[in-house]
Amino acid sequence: MELNENFWNSKYINHETGWDLKAPSTPLKEYIDQLENKNSRILIPGCGNAYEADYLLEQGFTAITLIDISEVIVKTIKEKFKNNPAIKVLHQDFFTLEEEFDLILEQTFFCALDPELRQKYSIKMNELLAENGKLVGVLFNRDFGNDTPPYGGNKAEYQTYFNDYFDFKVMENCYNSIPPRAGSELFINLKKIKK
Repeated sequence: MELNENFWNSKYINHETGWDLKAPSTPLKEYIDQLENKNSRILIPGCGNAYEADYLLEQGFTAITLIDISEVIVKTIKEKFKNNPAIKVLHQDFFTLEEEFDLILEQTFFCALDPELRQKYSIKMNELLAENGKLVGVLFNRDFGNDTPPYGGNKAEYQTYFNDYFDFKVMENCYNSIPPRAGSELFINLKKIKK
């Protein structure tokens, strides 16, 4: 199965969005609460309904980029944020993005990609981050055993993808997951290694 734009468009059109929490995830929300530089350039890849962006705006952040491959969801969020200069919305394949960010927030993007792209994901994240930039978010720490997203994994596997490109500030079990995801999430805070 090809996880292309048509695949994701159909998910949104048919409301097959079981990953959608209708709010920012608690681990990301609590991380955002600690951030002091409201002008940090922030990217949310595979942004979906972009609840994290809503929260960032509420906290006064000024430079947020959202990117998604689905034209359906991009139209929705462009409309939602149309009068907000703090938000830029891109309908684009993440792997073709050429910009620089201080922080990239990971929330159900990694698990939506074909697992064969995981090393490429790590390399691209490193390329997109400014010096001392960070990749922060949540990865699933369980095996779903499915042929379609979400794709799971575990800490030992993930370390193999990130070891050469990031310093591991944190890669630990989440203590503040929402109840349905309790015990199945890893919080990551990875700092770019210069290549």
